[in-house]
Amino acid sequence: MKIAVFGATGRVGSNVVQLALQAGWEIKALVRDIPKAESLIPGAHLIEGDATISEDVEKTIQGCDLVFSALSTDKTDTLSKTFPLIIDHMISHRIDRIITVGTAGILNSRLEKGKYRYQSKESKRRSTFAAEEHQKVYQSLAKSNLDWVILCPTYLPDGENEGEVRYEENFLPEGGTRITVKDTALFAFKEIKENEFHYTRVGLSY
Repeated sequence: MKIAVFGATGRVGSNVVQLALQAGWEIKALVRDIPKAESLIPGAHLIEGDATISEDVEKTIQGCDLVFSALSTDKTDTLSKTFPLIIDHMISHRIDRIITVGTAGILNSRLEKGKYRYQSKESKRRSTFAAEEHQKVYQSLAKSNLDWVILCPTYLPDGENEGEVRYEENFLPEGGTRITVKDTALFAFKEIKENEFHYTRVGLSY
């Protein structure tokens, strides 16, 4: 399998790429910092560029079987600028499947029907910028004809695999408060491999 990866040097992205390389898959990763990427994900085919530039996105996607994104907002509008490009180039290159990592904020609220969690009393975050960026990604994918899934972990501390991950489509599992980076990456890796979910958001927590 050949996977195009965006956000490959981030916390979740680098762990997913390492698992994929160990499985013998080929990785094409778009990165800004080649030396940093070489130290984090040795063995990946690195493309130096910018995810908001159409040509760089196309170089990364071309020839791949699947797209995986762990791009974060990083207090910028990178996500909302990048995803229309990813979608367009996936369509033009006839790549159907995309798996992304989002945020639990864009899952449905259990307490306030018709709202996202970040819009409801369930969210404790003061800033909604990141959730709004991830919401734009969700809406763009939902309007497309791609086979998409957005994995939505709640609070995401660094940490090793703890196991017993709970998940639920479109909602955060009840009482869920955290899940480690390692377990989120392992769940993403398994989803790339097993294709269990389609056209949906998946809430992740312990």
